[in-house]
Amino acid sequence: MHFYDKLVQVELADGQQFVAHTDLDRLEAHLKELAPEDSRLVDEYIHAARRFLSIDLLGLPMASPWQLLKALPQMPLLPKWGKVTLEQFAERFQNPLMRQAFPTLQYDFPGIPMLIHLSFLAGCHNRILGWPSGGSLAFARTIAARCESLGGEIHYRSPVEKILVENDRAVGVRLRDGTEHRSDVVVSASDGYTTIYGMLDGRYADARIRAYYDAAPDGNEMNLCVALGVARNMQEEPHALTLFLEQPVVLLGRPHGRLSVEVYNWDPYLAPPGKTPIKVLLKTTYSQWKALSANRARYEEEKARVAETVIDVLDSRFSGLRQQIEVVDVSTPLTIERYTGNYHGLQAWGVPGGGMGAMLKGFTRTLPGLTNFHMAGQWAEAMIGISTAAISGRNAVRRICKQDVRRFRSRRADD
Repeated sequence: MHFYDKLVQVELADGQQFVAHTDLDRLEAHLKELAPEDSRLVDEYIHAARRFLSIDLLGLPMASPWQLLKALPQMPLLPKWGKVTLEQFAERFQNPLMRQAFPTLQYDFPGIPMLIHLSFLAGCHNRILGWPSGGSLAFARTIAARCESLGGEIHYRSPVEKILVENDRAVGVRLRDGTEHRSDVVVSASDGYTTIYGMLDGRYADARIRAYYDAAPDGNEMNLCVALGVARNMQEEPHALTLFLEQPVVLLGRPHGRLSVEVYNWDPYLAPPGKTPIKVLLKTTYSQWKALSANRARYEEEKARVAETVIDVLDSRFSGLRQQIEVVDVSTPLTIERYTGNYHGLQAWGVPGGGMGAMLKGFTRTLPGLTNFHMAGQWAEAMIGISTAAISGRNAVRRICKQDVRRFRSRRADD
């Protein structure tokens, strides 16, 4: 695992910079140096982050009664900071730099609750939140190897078409090639819309579920990606940058006044020596790309235009970068939909008015009227994140054990 010393470096168009250190002492000193007029607000912010050092927010959904009891003194933090977004908190700063930079600290999601940011910052400080070496593929292969070592079988390139149901009881799955597999229990970690409306034909959706999916947004944050492979050693550059632009760039009619850039210079397994992957994530809409896809040439032209625009910005920040680019890849919401099966390329969005109760109870861990069936992952919880998916899967196994009147036991992978 790799643990960052900096969460992100924010650079304004006029050259001002703010570094979000993951060490709370360094972060406090840096904030007070940049914004001495906001010392009292900085104290409040750092004090709140320190209080989250003793709360494993992501682990609360699977906490034991004893663990919940221990966390009880800090519970008032959850509703307090769950109601305030980064953008709203930033408005309390007097310092212009902080008012502009602060909303971008958490993956450039200004509307994300301070609760999430403070918990994330505390986890980075504690060195319990990190990034796996080798990236997502190595991470997935580790999970697959563990599954197979325990006797599991994994069938690749075997897309499920239907979940088999008899007398309102899930009894197996039918693959796209017509093959059927019967099972004692069916668990879907697939896309929620595809599972409920495709594999189950919408038969087990109540009014709450229908309302959620009827309100699907046209786009999410980070659903347009420009990935570059450059022949350049970028070890001295920040791994994450928010670049504010002198003039917004317009992509598909949407102005972007800043770019969020990830420089994968920390992992030697992701590129050959002397070379570096770079990723820029943007917000876009599914409907625009779907309309463009009716004409393949126009679709590809727009992807190329997006890439060129992003490269122009990066070349001004990293002089000479354009000539060092060896790989260019643009992923749109249609790309995500095709490769992951996620409806319209979407991530799960929050349940309106759900609050902490929705986080603890989940959303569609089971479906009304259908037995012997469980869901796991972002759509079961209506929350995104790898840790959310892992906890959701663990809780699904716990529910199955309870259903079978078996003791739920866990152990470390290296035991």
